[in-house]
Amino acid sequence: MTSSTARERIAIWSDFGGVLTPPVAETFAAFCAKTGLAPDPLRRAIAEVTASFGTEDMMLPLDTPLISEDEWLDLVRAALREQGVHTEVPSLAEAWFDGRKANAQWEKALRRYRDAGLFVGMLSNMPPAWEPHWRRMVVAEELFEEIVNSAQVGCRKPDPEIFELAAARAGIEPQRCVLVDDLPQNCAGARAAGWRAVQFRDAATATAEVDAEVRQLVGEGVAI
Repeated sequence: MTSSTARERIAIWSDFGGVLTPPVAETFAAFCAKTGLAPDPLRRAIAEVTASFGTEDMMLPLDTPLISEDEWLDLVRAALREQGVHTEVPSLAEAWFDGRKANAQWEKALRRYRDAGLFVGMLSNMPPAWEPHWRRMVVAEELFEEIVNSAQVGCRKPDPEIFELAAARAGIEPQRCVLVDDLPQNCAGARAAGWRAVQFRDAATATAEVDAEVRQLVGEGVAI
């Protein structure tokens, strides 16, 4: 089987944050260093704001979005003031993305999959304000055939709606879609939607696991 026909019926959907970027914990530490904010008060403030939306997922208010980044920052600053901490951080996105570099090894793997004829897409929960910042990190048109962004479609991982939408956009059956994501709950959501999933820990391990998933779908004798 040397043609790309079979391979075109397989979709590799990559998350962005924590997969094509450094781990979130690493970026959080860098954010604190840049802004001069101590990590513990900031975590408490974010947790308070997050809880006010009835969730433990700090990104949920931002990446559907329920509120704008500016509104979210106002709430976080107010929660910090209650702890006696005052900050003039004007933008989450600028400080969060400043100095971040794309994971070159995973980017190379995605290019290899696309060159081999597989469908490659990006499936991410991301606030609207982050759009220009992440696009500076990669050439999206060269990596992805389709981008499904929670802020643009009104649903988010791990909810089933976003997986249904992504599979429909790719024109590929759910059982032939593979999600690569750093969060276990998103991988679980993908599997519940009939997808395959690989939890991202590092690029080398993820590449080996994705290769194995693809071989299961197209046959052991197919080079990818």
